[in-house]
Amino acid sequence: MTLAEMSGLYTESAAAIRQRIAELRRSAREQDSEEESRALRRRIAELTPLLQETRELAALTARYYDRSYHRHERYTI
Repeated sequence: MTLAEMSGLYTESAAAIRQRIAELRRSAREQDSEEESRALRRRIAELTPLLQETRELAALTARYYDRSYHRHERYTI
């Protein structure tokens, strides 16, 4: 598998996570129970860093060999 292919997979994963977060937000607004709404907001908070990391990895793997691309310091050795 090439880095470009990995980038596509990361992009697809980010889209799926973003869609799930949107679904959870809609569900949280529609909940009558404060406890259930809180649980959904907690799940959103858990997924948000995962979405950010997935987006960063998609960008990194897409442009890894581009010399002009300044890599994210988190993933630089």
